[in-house]
Amino acid sequence: MRKRRRRFTFFRVLLFVTVVVGVGLLFRQGLVPARFNPLPTLRIDEPPGLFLDWQLAALRHEPALCRAVLKSARIDATPIPDNPVRDGCGWLNAVRTTGMGGARLSAEPLSCEVAAALAMWMAHDVQPLAQSMLGQRVVSVRQIGTYACRNIIGNPIWESRRSEHATANAIDVAGFTLADGRHISVDRHWFGPGPESQFLKTVHHRSCRYFRVSLGPEFNPAHNDHFHFDRGILWTCR
Repeated sequence: MRKRRRRFTFFRVLLFVTVVVGVGLLFRQGLVPARFNPLPTLRIDEPPGLFLDWQLAALRHEPALCRAVLKSARIDATPIPDNPVRDGCGWLNAVRTTGMGGARLSAEPLSCEVAAALAMWMAHDVQPLAQSMLGQRVVSVRQIGTYACRNIIGNPIWESRRSEHATANAIDVAGFTLADGRHISVDRHWFGPGPESQFLKTVHHRSCRYFRVSLGPEFNPAHNDHFHFDRGILWTCR
């Protein structure tokens, strides 16, 4: 009897863990319809909270929710027509951006959740850190890539897999321009001794709360001149 009871308890615990993990995966992949999602709607103006990753993921398949969230004054974004995914390339629920966080940032196409993550990073981390560490606000961001129908570059283990760029779910950021005209470049300043280097390393580290993958010059040579940000299935900050 005792053995049967222990076995029953084990299966109850296993079932509970399976359900919890399953529900977590549904939220992580943005598969919970907005009308059933108990989480508060993401607000770009508010500091990131405990469920930020799930709130960002909730934008993935919900164009109406995307439009509501991106009405924030922190980002200038316009929805663009879908380009249905074929052979791993294309995009759905993407936008065109012209600025965010008080800085110019032109990019298209860019998935809604990456655009929202980028806007929050700019507003809550990049701009305050630029003011405190460099004494100036950022007025523009130089990006060198969003959509590209290609596989992952620079890692032989993943070279047969489509990059998140292939679905406009990634962006490469190469540098910043400050209000006084200074250009802060990942390529030139990352390994330097000055405050520019410390600024770049700090904003890269802070990006990890918004993006599931955040890679910089110390990851591999393919990223020596930019930060790669994406909101795909993997999770790493290097």
